[in-house]
Amino acid sequence: MSVAARAGSGSLQWLDPASRALLGSRLETAVRRARNAGPGGAVLAAVTVPAPAAVDPTAVVVASRGDGEPWFCLEQPDRDGTALATLGCARAIEASGPDRFAVAARTWRALAADAIADPPSGPAGAGLVAAGGFAFAPEGGGSPPWRDFAPASLIVPEVSFVRRGGEVQLTVAAQATPDDTVDGLLERVDARLTRLRVAPLPLLDPAPHGRYEVRSAMPPEHYEGAVARAVERIRSGQLQKVVLAREVQVQAPVLHDPGAVFGALRDAFPGCYVYAVGRGDATFVGATPELLVRRDGERASTVALAGSTRRSADPAVDDHLGEALLRSDKNRGEQAIVTRRIAAALKPYAVWVAAAPEPTVIRIANIQHLATPIRAQLSKPLSAVALAELLHPTPAVGGEPLEVAGRMIPELEGFDRGWYAGPVGWIDGNADGEFCVALRCALLRGTVAHCYAGVGVVRDSDPAAELAETEIKLQALLPVLAG
Repeated sequence: MSVAARAGSGSLQWLDPASRALLGSRLETAVRRARNAGPGGAVLAAVTVPAPAAVDPTAVVVASRGDGEPWFCLEQPDRDGTALATLGCARAIEASGPDRFAVAARTWRALAADAIADPPSGPAGAGLVAAGGFAFAPEGGGSPPWRDFAPASLIVPEVSFVRRGGEVQLTVAAQATPDDTVDGLLERVDARLTRLRVAPLPLLDPAPHGRYEVRSAMPPEHYEGAVARAVERIRSGQLQKVVLAREVQVQAPVLHDPGAVFGALRDAFPGCYVYAVGRGDATFVGATPELLVRRDGERASTVALAGSTRRSADPAVDDHLGEALLRSDKNRGEQAIVTRRIAAALKPYAVWVAAAPEPTVIRIANIQHLATPIRAQLSKPLSAVALAELLHPTPAVGGEPLEVAGRMIPELEGFDRGWYAGPVGWIDGNADGEFCVALRCALLRGTVAHCYAGVGVVRDSDPAAELAETEIKLQALLPVLAG
């Protein structure tokens, strides 16, 4: 075991002498390569070691993050406790514009090829990774609330923890430049590890003082009007479907605590992808049921998710609502649009694409959805980021056809989605990775939380009913954020 308790400190000695010596040797090679590359040369070096099974990756990152330090957490508790949590920045990858995915993928591919690190092994996400996400639109995130979130932002962290089942691994990374020395880099690594703290996630205040104010960024009538205009355009034949979202803001009397919010979402939605991305003094946090894509070697998997209804505390009523959802022509039609588009997007790059013949109902704490699992055997070496670009945005968050819906969304919504409905996830040195669709989310900055929820609008949509559906979806976060 490479991790030994440091007596009396409440922290851990994360690297044993042999692991630290191995990292030093790799940093020496990295510095030499960087100098050979000349000005601007930079090479990543990392080491991966076991960590105690009792370590909670997200809790360590939340307890250890400094002011303004980038951090990232993605968990799906019901999937064997799967978690990836990262802290700090060894290297940042940022891009904007229509080619932001391609630039990010190309930059990461070059960095990973030159890196001196353990090959990915063990739980998915172990080893050197780049984690972060992408805005919904090519230039998204330009409004003041999203000022720290580039349209494409992947961070190669200084420290990352990954967990699956009873196995936890730690990766420590540093970037060497021509001006660096091995001793200096090791000192920085030691300082970073010394600041790691093992502590439970903070809890939400059970009896908060002060007044919480919840308000729509725009009047609900504006949203109903947007849905009505979209229905008119659908019935005129301009498009089949468009997803329209709304923003609700929660003004709190105290600072929103992203660690406590994450913990509450993790407990309430163990079957979802629970995520947090910290940039500057803001955190983007949520719990989404929607997988955009998972790449594992030549296999890709995703889920077409569209169509929803509420839950009921009465099991018989809950089952009835689910059956009604399965029989709903409106929801089945919306779901079929998403399934067809995803399958068509994957087909040119796959030996085969297989979608389940019928959608199923998946249930999370406050809502039920129609879902169709889709798998593909890749025929071309597409990375996880390239696959995310290929599938984003699905009709579940954009529309069909996308060319028309993409122009219509900002016109009708009237706000900057930022990273709402964009891909959030990670990619490793083998180009494997996982990205979810950032739904049921909020951007936390100080005492203000910007919450987002949207619905798919089709020809039979009723504006009042669609407004009510956004209220159901907002209930994933509003009880957590509004005291």
